[in-house]
Amino acid sequence: MAEKLSVSFEFFPPSSEAAEARLWNTVEKLAPLGPAFASVTYGAGGTTRERTLKVVQKLKNDGRMEPAAHLTCVGADKAEIDGIARGWLEAGISRLVALRGDPPQDTGRYQPHPNGYQNAADLVSGLRKIGDFDISVAAYPEAHPDSPSEVADIANLKAKIDNGANRAITQYFFDVDLFLRFRDKVAAAGIDAPLVPGIMPIGHFGRMVNFSKRCGASVPDWLFERFEGLDDDPETRELVAASTAADLCHRLIEEGVTDFHFYTLNVPSLTFATCHLLGMRPNLSEAA
Repeated sequence: MAEKLSVSFEFFPPSSEAAEARLWNTVEKLAPLGPAFASVTYGAGGTTRERTLKVVQKLKNDGRMEPAAHLTCVGADKAEIDGIARGWLEAGISRLVALRGDPPQDTGRYQPHPNGYQNAADLVSGLRKIGDFDISVAAYPEAHPDSPSEVADIANLKAKIDNGANRAITQYFFDVDLFLRFRDKVAAAGIDAPLVPGIMPIGHFGRMVNFSKRCGASVPDWLFERFEGLDDDPETRELVAASTAADLCHRLIEEGVTDFHFYTLNVPSLTFATCHLLGMRPNLSEAA
């Protein structure tokens, strides 16, 4: 089964020398697993643009992971975004993750730039006019917090796929049945592009809970019970976290899922351990 699995990873651009060292240590540890690609996030309003560019270019030049650059609609007009996309192509980077993006903190709800792309579906359409990109978009098993309804959210996903996206990567989740119900609804809406589950190994339970409240991802009661009392026991917490993520993936594999996207948080251990529990083994010769 492990030979049939495909994984991809998400990194974020570092903000300090120490964080940069952690990122490249993470790349070194995970590259031998042979990911399909590694996406690099793009801060709200393009706040990490230069750092994202640096990481993506280094990944491309390094050759161990195929980079996918995040691109958002926030805070830029169409000409600026199109210029960034053309720059990626000129640098040999043809994989993109096209997102609406979140507004900068304390600025209220998302507002499209007056001369910009209105949303991710509009952005995908624009990117298709620029070049032959491989485009991933986001999907939300529990609906995006800004969506008026689940029906509207799935319609928005269909627009992104219809406009030319190659696949959808989901927000992380911890309830397999929730994902399966969402997959059925997506299929019923006529969406036939791959739906890749996003997996978040839990490095710190409390921080994950707080983040989940902001992004609309539910945390089931059994997960609170599983991590109870482990805040000051990182070794046990890591074992439980890897086992929990692997259990989630194994159940998804039983339901026919073969592709997984890991939100690594620039920490290699939990993602590597989860992949190991799925039967994946590093190819050290390819990583050399």
